[in-house]
Amino acid sequence: MNVDLNTRERVPCLIIGAGPGGYTAAIYVARANLKPVLYQGVLPGGQISTTTTVENYPGYPSGILGPRLMEDFALQAANMGAELRNGTISKVDITRRPFLVQIDEETWVEADALILATGALPKWLGIENEDRLHGNGVSACGICDGFFFKNQDVAIVGAGDTACEEAIYLSRICSKVYMLVRKNYMKASQVMQDRVKAVPNIEILYNTEPLKVIGENKVEGVHIRNTKSNTENVLTVKAFFVAIGHIPNSNLFTGQLSIDHEGYVITKPNSTKTSVEGVFACGDVQDRTFRQAVVAAGSGAMAAMEAIQYLNAGISV
Repeated sequence: MNVDLNTRERVPCLIIGAGPGGYTAAIYVARANLKPVLYQGVLPGGQISTTTTVENYPGYPSGILGPRLMEDFALQAANMGAELRNGTISKVDITRRPFLVQIDEETWVEADALILATGALPKWLGIENEDRLHGNGVSACGICDGFFFKNQDVAIVGAGDTACEEAIYLSRICSKVYMLVRKNYMKASQVMQDRVKAVPNIEILYNTEPLKVIGENKVEGVHIRNTKSNTENVLTVKAFFVAIGHIPNSNLFTGQLSIDHEGYVITKPNSTKTSVEGVFACGDVQDRTFRQAVVAAGSGAMAAMEAIQYLNAGISV
């Protein structure tokens, strides 16, 4: 990269991403008096800022709106001394020291340590009303939102282990769970398939394709089509869960960090350290299993503590 040396800003610790992991990392690094800079990207607060009521984050006994929760995170990080900036990362070069990061395709920043908290996006079907009713019965997280549909009928689309796990979780809360599988078989492990089939209030609908979410202000049903018989009908349900996977926001680091076949940044066991010394990853960009705000916040604290240790050891150029 050809960069004008006079335009570079040098910071000890740069945090990329502003969800629970990024903000928590900023709080910890700021308290260590290392003056972190955090770029918030196109969606300050991350995916949780698009949700409605969050009831499973500790410390809020009556629940809290997702955007408000992230506002509290951001305010605490700023009060601790972190510098929160608007801007999207355009390029990253972690093959050199200090690391080089471009913001909004124009501004360059050098950093001695990087914390990646770029998160992941759920995969969506792209069907009618799916986006419009997101947060009003359409969800990509049964564990997060299943409670709101206690003793009601719901549908979930997906055929992998995650979909099976979420269907089983929902079955303990909801009256009936329709599991929509687009092929005539499931790709989940056999043990997970067996567990789903053993649950009496889960009905698996094979060869079933969701066509449209029905509802004006909230989900009232799902229009489905049987791809084998080419017949269509409507399931009357109060929620529609999509469990077809996530896409980690790791494109910027492809070819520079160890990333698995699904795009998750690989971190060392019991650590947030990546394959590049001085680069740490937290939250959903490296978590393929839990994908919960409280877990992301915890891993943000871990990343910060390891970054602090790295910086205090004087490993910078």
